[in-house]
Amino acid sequence: MRSSIGSIVAFVLAFFLAACGDDDSGSFVEPVPEDSSSSIEEESSSSVKDESSSSSVKDVILSSSEGSSPSSSSSVKSSSSKKGDPGTSSSEKSSSSAKSSSSVASSSSAKSSSSSVKSSSSVVLSSSTIDLGSEYDDVAKTLKDLRDNQIYRTATIGTQTWMAENLNFETEKSFCYDDVSRNCAKYGRLYTWAEAMDSVGTWSMNGKGCGYTVMCSPTYPVRGVCPKGWHLPTKEEWDTLFTAVGGSDVVAKELKSTNGWSGNGNGLDTYAFSALPGGYKVDDNSSLNYEDEGDYAYFWSSTEKAKNNYSAYYLYLRYNDDAYVSSGYKCRLNSVRCVKD
Repeated sequence: MRSSIGSIVAFVLAFFLAACGDDDSGSFVEPVPEDSSSSIEEESSSSVKDESSSSSVKDVILSSSEGSSPSSSSSVKSSSSKKGDPGTSSSEKSSSSAKSSSSVASSSSAKSSSSSVKSSSSVVLSSSTIDLGSEYDDVAKTLKDLRDNQIYRTATIGTQTWMAENLNFETEKSFCYDDVSRNCAKYGRLYTWAEAMDSVGTWSMNGKGCGYTVMCSPTYPVRGVCPKGWHLPTKEEWDTLFTAVGGSDVVAKELKSTNGWSGNGNGLDTYAFSALPGGYKVDDNSSLNYEDEGDYAYFWSSTEKAKNNYSAYYLYLRYNDDAYVSSGYKCRLNSVRCVKD
């Protein structure tokens, strides 16, 4: 009897051992050991460190935008933090790596897009700046000449908007009164008529070829030496200004600055035109022939005197409140006030 029981017990134990399996059984799914996880991680890490792959990712990041490196570094750190974690399967690591890679790509793409937008905006601004040539602020009433970044006050009188300071843009044949640079800061520069008209066509073709001893047929408005969007006024535009401020009897008093004029010649400057007595230069070949500082202001027009190779019209204001639109030799050098197109 005991022998039979022993046989039965032995049979049952053998049956259970066969059902559970052992280390050699192919049906048993064992947990991934720590060494296996480390092996997979090293392989994955090695693939990240692969030179061609690393180079490819780096090129995209650097070409997209600066500062993408930290995202890449963060991705690598995320991967290395999983090393030695026996509960992380290779599929989970692969997924994590993919997400990290996707994150880097997405971040790089977003930064690339942002960089692209900024670059495009910069190009447009640069193109706009070159084309525009000036910036007019209607609120501040200022004009910025982008050729040299000088800023001028402006004044709107009637239907016209004028520079409220004399042009001070340096050209080859423009001069400071008495050849003293501080006078340019005070009065602006003095220009021959040819220079005021831009007879060489540097800024526009509308006054090209106009000069002393030459009759020309300019295309109006003549930008001349003025900033883009502004032009040298015609005789008729000076006449319009006279009318807007009340006529020739009062125009000098209304337009002259409140200081700087000799005797009792200061004006009211009612319209903030601020005409200063900057005088003129007799011609561009003489060195010291400057006249009338403190007594007169002279401003060129773009209108020639009819059938005359030598003369063009200009406005002058005098200390005794005389004001005229007269004509004079084109070789003399006067101030320039530009009017808005």
